[in-house]
Amino acid sequence: MSKELAVVHHADRRTDVVMPYAPGIIVRRGHLVFLSGVTAAPVYHSHPHRDEEFDLPSTMKEQASLTMENLKKTLEAAGCTLADLVAATRYLTDVAEQDDLNRVWAQYLRGHLPTTTTVEVSRLATHARCKLEISAIAVTGGPGRARRGTRAAARAEAARPPRRGPRR
Repeated sequence: MSKELAVVHHADRRTDVVMPYAPGIIVRRGHLVFLSGVTAAPVYHSHPHRDEEFDLPSTMKEQASLTMENLKKTLEAAGCTLADLVAATRYLTDVAEQDDLNRVWAQYLRGHLPTTTTVEVSRLATHARCKLEISAIAVTGGPGRARRGTRAAARAEAARPPRRGPRR
C-alpha cells in the first residue's frame, strides 16, 4: 500500500478464508480525499435529472465497470489512484448481484483491499435505472493537492476558489 497505510487485523484472524476487504486501515501519513457517491451515470448531469442522460446498461457487471471508471476519473483528478482507496461504501439495489460487483471490483483493484461496507437499498436517488453507487475515501501523500505538473493539478488549481486575505 502507498502513503504509509497499514491493514488492521484481529489477533484471531483466519487465514483460511478469502476476504474482499480489509477489516481496518491505519493512515499514518497523508491527506484524505472524500469522494461523493459515484454511479454508472455521467458524473456531470442535469439537476433536476433528465431521463435522456441516464441511458444505462441493464446488468450489474456493465454498471459496475462504468462506476469504477467514474471513480477512477475522480481519484485521478485528485492526484490519486484506486490503490489510494482506504474506504468505500457500496450501495446496491439488489444484494443478489453482489458477486457480479465483487468480480468487477477485484479486476479494478488488483489485490488492493480498502475497507468496504455493502448496503442494499430499495432505490438510488440518482436514477431508478442505477443499480450501484459507491462513495469512497482515499489518501494522497501531497499537501491536499495533486502532484505538480499534472493535468489533475491544473484542474484542481483551476477549480480552487481564489485566496482571500494575506498569505501566511
